[in-house]
Amino acid sequence: MASSLLLPRTLERTIIRFGSDSAQKNYQQVIKPDQDWISLILFVMLIDVGILIAPLPDWIHRLEIPLGLAIAISISWLGSRLFRRFFEVYLLNAILQSKRKINSELLIISKFVANTLIVLAVIFLFAQTHQINIIGLLASLGIGGLAIAFAAQKTLEQLLGGIVLYLDRPFAVDDYICLPDGTFGRVESIGLRSTKIRTSGKGSLVIVPNNVLTQTNIENLSSARKIISLINLTFYTSLSEEEKALVRQIILDGTQDIFGIDHRITQVEFKELLSDQYSSIVQAQVTFFILGSGEISMELRSQLLEIAKQNITQKMQDFGIEYDLEEKQIDVTSSVSV
Repeated sequence: MASSLLLPRTLERTIIRFGSDSAQKNYQQVIKPDQDWISLILFVMLIDVGILIAPLPDWIHRLEIPLGLAIAISISWLGSRLFRRFFEVYLLNAILQSKRKINSELLIISKFVANTLIVLAVIFLFAQTHQINIIGLLASLGIGGLAIAFAAQKTLEQLLGGIVLYLDRPFAVDDYICLPDGTFGRVESIGLRSTKIRTSGKGSLVIVPNNVLTQTNIENLSSARKIISLINLTFYTSLSEEEKALVRQIILDGTQDIFGIDHRITQVEFKELLSDQYSSIVQAQVTFFILGSGEISMELRSQLLEIAKQNITQKMQDFGIEYDLEEKQIDVTSSVSV
């Protein structure tokens, strides 16, 4: 029992003593915040294993089922938290340093798949430890599912279309959308089987099956959104034209591989400032445009830009360029007028 409480701290001391600087940093940022939770869950797991293998009365074994279920839920929750931190602290930085094009939508899908795998692994382990024939259960569900699928094929297509719309979110309620058949209007509701659109002009209600919407092009006129990130770099010395060109190139190179940041319209403007304390002050105003649609996508792209700015700072320091940084963000939402 005591070993379950000491294991995380023993691991921490081992990493501090023998691990690299990056391993120590990752441990402190990813695992350290939940170290007490890890110890508690390990302790309860040992109690649960003891109940499973010990010859105890039946009523105690019946109490073990809710205990095991609570442990499974706790492990899923903790695993998701640890992966989220690992993703934000390590993976995003590693992807940026690889100099590859970054598709934030694929990163979001990767997070969803990883969390799903964590939950499925916990369900499988819970079934195995409690002697639940999960293979037979899945097989029986599969046979029953096939029978239902043949009986209600169209309805299932519409239901699956609703699930796809929920996961992909090409539009939301109150968005104005346009379909290839000429339907244009405001989305009034998104149901499991169909979506209701109030047409512009006539005001009639068009009901479109969800499976049709998943197989057609949809023009969303309401979800155009961009974040303008303004950064002021203040240099307390004069800069030659070559130095200004170097600063501009460092900034552009640091963000051109980030999908969702339009580096083609990234602006870097220099201006001279007067000061009594310094002989010359040069201020560079950098304007980044972060494009996207969903909240999760915009949040992830903002995180990528933050890491890119850290890399830009490091490159500036490598060239011996010193400056002060001031930053602010302007959230601009573009919507259609109908």
